[in-house]
Amino acid sequence: MTCRELIDFLMSYLDGELPAKQQQSFEEHLAVCPECDSYVASYRTTVHLVRQVCSETDDGVPPEVPEDLVGAVLEARRAAS
Repeated sequence: MTCRELIDFLMSYLDGELPAKQQQSFEEHLAVCPECDSYVASYRTTVHLVRQVCSETDDGVPPEVPEDLVGAVLEARRAAS
């Protein structure tokens, strides 16, 4: 798997939707490509934080979430509406 292919399959990987053979290839690539491994880790964190911010609960934003990230997410939501 190339770095470009990894990016194409990223959401399916994070959602646990890749077939076993593709998942294995994805994980093998991560094991030898520190750049992609770092990218996937930061993407996973971003997805997690966005889901927290966009959840339907009214718990507010956790204090460890940077204020400029919250602003960017809210602006993107407004632009998508």
